Amino acid sequence: MAMTIFDLSAKSGNGNDVPFRSFEGKTLLVVNTASKCGFTPQYKGLEALHEKYRQQGLVVIGFPCDQFAHQEPGTDSEIARFCELNFGVTFPLMAKIEVNGPNAHPVFAFLKGKAGGRLGSDIKWNFTKFLVDKDGIAVKRFAPTVEPEELVKDIEAALAR
Repeated sequence: MAMTIFDLSAKSGNGNDVPFRSFEGKTLLVVNTASKCGFTPQYKGLEALHEKYRQQGLVVIGFPCDQFAHQEPGTDSEIARFCELNFGVTFPLMAKIEVNGPNAHPVFAFLKGKAGGRLGSDIKWNFTKFLVDKDGIAVKRFAPTVEPEELVKDIEAALAR
């Protein structure tokens, strides 16, 4: 298991390897996303957070996931096009992954181990959010029902550390 999230990497939506070391010193908001979910409009709020705080060091990172009611059926390129056209998403979207089970992506295995949920560590639904500090430690987990706008106080505190 990695010491920090910066010891891990992920594939971008276009297939390139993204070492999380490249985000070192940044505050991350890592989210498992889906295009056909009741929470999909949160893309707009996530993009607003990305725009507002990126100059201060926030990076929002979306990880499309199809493990919940088949709500992310598209290919990586279809997902990226959907997010850009419908929500103006400019933050990084990674390749589609699994967040639970034996094939859970290492980033989510790490995050779940550091910031478990109320009912165990498994992700329960799309748009679960993890706030990670500049040192690569997951500091807080937010349920899918928590709107991006409600994260402002925690994001500002993490950026100020």
